[in-house]
Amino acid sequence: MSVHNVYFEDKGLVPYKECWDYQLEQFHEMVERKKWNKLNPEFPKPTESRLIFCSHPHVYTLGKSGKEENLLLTQSELKIHGAEFYHINRGGDITYHGPGQIVGYPIFDLDFFFHDIHKFIDKLEDAIIATLAEYGIEAGRGPKGFTGVWIDWENPEKARKICAFGMHTSRWVTMHGFALNVNTDLEYYKHIIPCGIDDKAVTSMQAELGRNMDEQEVKNRLKAHIAKELGIQEFA
Repeated sequence: MSVHNVYFEDKGLVPYKECWDYQLEQFHEMVERKKWNKLNPEFPKPTESRLIFCSHPHVYTLGKSGKEENLLLTQSELKIHGAEFYHINRGGDITYHGPGQIVGYPIFDLDFFFHDIHKFIDKLEDAIIATLAEYGIEAGRGPKGFTGVWIDWENPEKARKICAFGMHTSRWVTMHGFALNVNTDLEYYKHIIPCGIDDKAVTSMQAELGRNMDEQEVKNRLKAHIAKELGIQEFA
């Protein structure tokens, strides 16, 4: 196969369904190319990985194994709060997306990286932890069973999540990803049991540092750390 390109896209604020449809289009195209390549190795079609950054208007999404009762709003109450709700095919339970968040969707062909989804997630978590460290925020992985990136994760009474994860893979192609709270309105988390965990708090960079963050600067630093962790020399 030819050299594998990794493209970067910043879609800004985009409706969740629009970006979900785009993800599915890119994901299915890559899966179909990989099926073709397996049957026609002499005429391979190159795959192209993508890292998408964006944020969404207020929306709650529920993973395939999540429980709908973890959404604490009725349909009419969702409208009052200007929020949407989608049941989707990623892993994990319920989470919130909204303005002030950096949502990352890596649509990657892991054949060009490593056949280990847990290692892939670990690398993304390491990039987020390194980015937070640049701002003086000490973060890490939570205990077993608690996905994402946490602050004070070793103290059950103070532990709070700053970045949620939920992914889907097929034929070593990934989609969905992570949501890092930067200037996020944390009030919206009061309407769900975040990730199905009812005794842990959620936080943001803004809440931790007591100031409004430069989201573009955070994006640039996070993008650089992701590239470093995954061995990406340059985004196409």
